[in-house]
Amino acid sequence: MVMPFNADEVFEMAEQIERNGAKFYRAAAKKFPELRQVLSDLAAMEDEHEKTFAAMRAELSGTEIKPPVFDPDGQAQMYLRAMADEHVFNIKADPVEQLAAQETPEDIFKMAMGLERDSIAFYVGLKESVSPRAGKDKIQAIIKEEIGHIAILSQKLEALK
Repeated sequence: MVMPFNADEVFEMAEQIERNGAKFYRAAAKKFPELRQVLSDLAAMEDEHEKTFAAMRAELSGTEIKPPVFDPDGQAQMYLRAMADEHVFNIKADPVEQLAAQETPEDIFKMAMGLERDSIAFYVGLKESVSPRAGKDKIQAIIKEEIGHIAILSQKLEALK
């Protein structure tokens, strides 16, 4: 049986994803000074996303802390559990260590795009697991911003070619 997450736990995971993203971008900016501005801007955006998730988490009521979505097959919960159990990506990994193997700006942008895709996948699952009152629309807005991050990274990657 899959033990369901509650909204508090899921938002906590989302906050960690955003902290990792900001940490990754700041470390990449130090490693590649020529990319400092774009990477610093992306880090600041991740900081804002973390604040959004923290605020959403702080606003949870007692009923929203329980899993709010009708999910008789447990698919949404299994998906989030797979994410949390590091089957899709590791939110506990130190992004600075992951960065060490990246040698070129192209490597950084490609890795960052992969991390952004992973976070989008998680947030799509998250969106399906929270009620509209708990902030479903805010999650959708963050998904759009993360997609925008991929677009920025893709443009920068193309400019390097």
